[in-house]
Amino acid sequence: MNKNSSIALKVIENSDIVCEVLDSRFPELTRIKYLERVIKEKGKSLIYVLNKCDLISLEQAKEIKKELRPSVFVSVVKHYGITILKKRILSLSKGKTIVGVVGYPNTGKSSIINALSGRKKALVSPTSGFTKGFQYAKINKRVMLIDSPGMVPLNKKDEFLLGIIGGLDPNKMKDPILVAEKLINLQQEAIIEFYDIITESRDCEEILEMLGKSLNFLSSGGKADLDRTAKKLIMDWQRGKIHLKMLDNESNLNDLNQMNESYEGN
Repeated sequence: MNKNSSIALKVIENSDIVCEVLDSRFPELTRIKYLERVIKEKGKSLIYVLNKCDLISLEQAKEIKKELRPSVFVSVVKHYGITILKKRILSLSKGKTIVGVVGYPNTGKSSIINALSGRKKALVSPTSGFTKGFQYAKINKRVMLIDSPGMVPLNKKDEFLLGIIGGLDPNKMKDPILVAEKLINLQQEAIIEFYDIITESRDCEEILEMLGKSLNFLSSGGKADLDRTAKKLIMDWQRGKIHLKMLDNESNLNDLNQMNESYEGN
């Protein structure tokens, strides 16, 4: 077991409630299921915190809500959902309560802690692995938050996973083209809409080629420079530029509020 995983297990051991922070765009890929098993085996309360919900559609949110219970959608960037998350935590707390926060790097753990506590007690950095040990902050006199370092479990050092959560610079990837094509395969609607690509093709390589030409990223012979195009796509994704703008629609926002406020048991 690596050091960060060991620290996360200590966080769970010392917590009454555990918030697992996931990326709303890829919740299943960003779950750390062996930690979830430990949380449930130890009888701790688990809340799935779906961060970056401003980057998905209402339909995606509804599907996620069916699978992950109890869950709360939040967007630290858009200042959405933190009050609802705080209410959920307080409803589960009994007397003095410790709330552990776990998850992959760059899913927004420390930012969520800052938002919940209303002050910058947990250190925040865009650099993967910044939090080296425990970080503490208070919601109130009874409820303490503990942050843990972002972790990548052993045998899970996957360029695609690290790429989509912003844990790996595309310029340092061995195969950014493969990562970009996998991303296109899973997020075609959002990518085609963002770059205004006109195509009926669903072939990921063809779409990447068309994107390269539309960006004027060309190599010799007028062909698209796929390596440069792939890195641009991944970087735009990591910076949250490619999204479906759910929170920009008042009707969608009202529906999401109702989902977030509703209670679901484990």
